[in-house]
Amino acid sequence: MSLTVSPELLAQAQAGEVAEADFVATVRDSLPFAYRTVERLTTELADGAAPFAHNTVEPPTDAERGQLLRAMASDSIRGSLERHFGVKLAFMNCHRVGVFPAGAEAGPEYREFTSMRAQLLNQTPELLSC
Repeated sequence: MSLTVSPELLAQAQAGEVAEADFVATVRDSLPFAYRTVERLTTELADGAAPFAHNTVEPPTDAERGQLLRAMASDSIRGSLERHFGVKLAFMNCHRVGVFPAGAEAGPEYREFTSMRAQLLNQTPELLSC
């Protein structure tokens, strides 16, 4: 799943540095499901009801699943989303994205979410293809 890059942004990249806001806008427009998922979870986190927010609902289509995988697998996309929303992202499988406060990596909730134990406990036969 590729990003749809405007000729102007491509020219900017060829000339040197790219403005992060322009990159995030490209991610938002190219991977709308992934962007909206992170945006929604960031809003849930801001509500303060829990130490982190996470998605537990599978994407409705393979295309949307692909968007989420693309966003979480790319260091540049993931890092830009983290900086844009001011959060730390964690990714467990094809739909389980966690959104934590920035700097939460040393906290118990983040360590548990990203642990080998949590990964194993999250496996189900239904998720074999994700």
